[in-house]
Amino acid sequence: MIYTSGQDWRTARHKRVVLFAMSGLGKTHLSNILRDSGDWFHYSIDYRIGTRYMGEYIADNAKREAMKVPFLRDLLMSDSIYIGSNLTFDNLAPVAAYLGKPGNPDRGGLTMQEYRKRQDQFRRAEMAALLDTGYFIDRAQDLYGYPHFVCDTGGSICEWVDPHDPNDPILSELSKHALLVWIKGDEAHTQDLIQRFDKAPKPMAYQPEFLTRVWTDYLSQNNIKEDDVDPDSFIRWTYAQALAHRQPRYQAMADRWGITVDASALAEARSANIFDTVIANALDQNRP
Repeated sequence: MIYTSGQDWRTARHKRVVLFAMSGLGKTHLSNILRDSGDWFHYSIDYRIGTRYMGEYIADNAKREAMKVPFLRDLLMSDSIYIGSNLTFDNLAPVAAYLGKPGNPDRGGLTMQEYRKRQDQFRRAEMAALLDTGYFIDRAQDLYGYPHFVCDTGGSICEWVDPHDPNDPILSELSKHALLVWIKGDEAHTQDLIQRFDKAPKPMAYQPEFLTRVWTDYLSQNNIKEDDVDPDSFIRWTYAQALAHRQPRYQAMADRWGITVDASALAEARSANIFDTVIANALDQNRP
């Protein structure tokens, strides 16, 4: 790790962290607090995915739907209107909408073939965005003069890395530049995430092997065909399993490549100074 102790962190001229956790545990909220302090550059992986790596996919998908409407088709063909996504750090809905959910097309679902294609597009986009972190650290300092840097990752980072491989390309690259910090939730956090997801199920990215297993199990247990799947029902059914699947992967990432901070501790970090203290304490606790 690039910081070996709490004192090392406190006295560092440049503080750089990569936050990872399940979506909903406060990564973006905390990143916004740090950015608002004036000294931290906020690099959002999901924003980078939606603007740099999947922007054309998202826009073309919207245009494809618009082309089904004769009035809009005529305007698009004559370059009279422009269709694009309005992505922000706090509104990543266009990415989620493109990623979609598998199941019955009449209920807004995608065929599994199309769904897997979009999942693979997202996987490649997220991997590329993560590998851009070092570039943005340099850019933030050289171009804008920010001394500190926070990388706000998506919940699916653990799906594309092998924390047990000392040469994993993504984790090796990230750890060269920043301190990896796992925001670890407890059982109460997990139940809260499940309840929130149940009320408003959102598209997720899955490791291909995991997706194959849960899709096969869902079809078998419900004795249905792909076209009969209710998209929201499937991703609700899958969510708790996805949490359980990701937990040991996050744990291994923290154990081998970074540190762990309880979500409850960071929930109280309402300023950059408090965040510094929490990270320093975690680094001291991490020392052998």
